[in-house]
Amino acid sequence: MKFIDVDNANNLRLSDTATPRIKPDECLIKVRAIGVNRADILQRQGKYPAPPGESDILGLEVAGDLVELGTKVCHWQLKDKVFGLVPGGGYAEFAIVKAAHLFHLPDTFSYTQGAAVAEVFLTAYQSLFSIARLSANERVLVHAGASGVGSAVIQLASSMQCQVTATVGSAQKVQACLALGCDQVINYKQQDFVQWQKSHAPQGFDVIIDPVGGPYLNKDLAVAAQDARIVLLAMLGGRYSDKLDIAKLLHKRINLTASTLRNRSDKYKAKLVSDFSEQFLAQLVSGQIKPVIDSVYAWQDADQAHQKMLSNLNIGKLILTVNG
Repeated sequence: MKFIDVDNANNLRLSDTATPRIKPDECLIKVRAIGVNRADILQRQGKYPAPPGESDILGLEVAGDLVELGTKVCHWQLKDKVFGLVPGGGYAEFAIVKAAHLFHLPDTFSYTQGAAVAEVFLTAYQSLFSIARLSANERVLVHAGASGVGSAVIQLASSMQCQVTATVGSAQKVQACLALGCDQVINYKQQDFVQWQKSHAPQGFDVIIDPVGGPYLNKDLAVAAQDARIVLLAMLGGRYSDKLDIAKLLHKRINLTASTLRNRSDKYKAKLVSDFSEQFLAQLVSGQIKPVIDSVYAWQDADQAHQKMLSNLNIGKLILTVNG
């Protein structure tokens, strides 16, 4: 099969390899579309290797058709149109996925839309509900609100009648977040969100979703409400946070959690898929919540998608489509 390889100079190129072989609880997908994630770029740079035993090919989410079923797979049929999470191997003509990690592709969805759902909505759902235990009418702050995960957080939190605030870096992204249901959006290039909070949300935020880290962490503590829950998803702003104010953590009884999804257990991911499906799949099918897609590229142009993501220019997901 064809796949996108990373050469010794860190460039992407189409190469050939053997089609992977499935285990009894797995399915083989003929890949039609691939979701691009920052984890792909980090892995390409040698900073985020695949979990032990998993494919070292880039790619964490795909949409396509089932072409082979494991002997223990009961609830899927050949030719079913699906999308879902993979721990690696997505940038290829064929990818292996655990049967319990799959979703049916809704009749109203294209493969491109399907490839834009799993990673961002499951990450958002995990952050808001599995970790932060979000309740209706709470106050939520999400950084990088126009990103794929940010757009999912806004929609899921808004569906719970929460007061949602986002930080973004451009006027265009401000409008995009408002259109998704955000109540307030702060352009961090024009206004510091800590100063904004003092005037506009003095009670603070109950839940903060932060993919930035670095210097943002102390700011998160400053704007957090009593008993707030902060979920740290990445470190776009840097690995270290200088002079972390532990006194604020203690005084406000803040719960700080760091989380990733890729290296979670298969059982954990299966439950996450099941819980999300029970609570929100009907809203996804009906269009009440939806994937936000910025741009679609042929998979031969994957580097262009990576460069756009590195430039922080995208609003929502970047998708690769596979020939044929």
